[in-house]
Amino acid sequence: MKFGLLAVVLLLTTLGACASAPTINTSGTVSESDQRLARAFEQHESDIQVEGQGIVTRLLSDDNEGDRHQRFIVELKTGQTILITHNIDLAPRIDSIEAGDEVAFFGEYVWNSKGGTVHWTHRDPKGRHTAGWIKHKGRIYQ
Repeated sequence: MKFGLLAVVLLLTTLGACASAPTINTSGTVSESDQRLARAFEQHESDIQVEGQGIVTRLLSDDNEGDRHQRFIVELKTGQTILITHNIDLAPRIDSIEAGDEVAFFGEYVWNSKGGTVHWTHRDPKGRHTAGWIKHKGRIYQ
């Protein structure tokens, strides 16, 4: 009886974990950068430099704890969503950005269960970290 109950609990836990993970479509023509981001998500990788582009689906409020960050969600062609956290104490704010806009980005990927986060989209004032950027409407923000 205890084994049967344990099996049911494990099955429901596994199904619950799978239900919350985003579905990433890598069939068809997928860019190398989208493939790299999909692999990073699937393998729970973090602290890797990535480049990508997608459509802004949602603007979030600024994170004002510690260094200030402008935040928005980008959806890749694969359906994967990435939270972009752009340090506005070290780089200019992207004032004209709106949902539906296309952006390109280069920064450091950190895994999370919702698709991942990209930060370090700016220059490192100490010169120790690879410089990142965001490109919006032909302008590079770093």
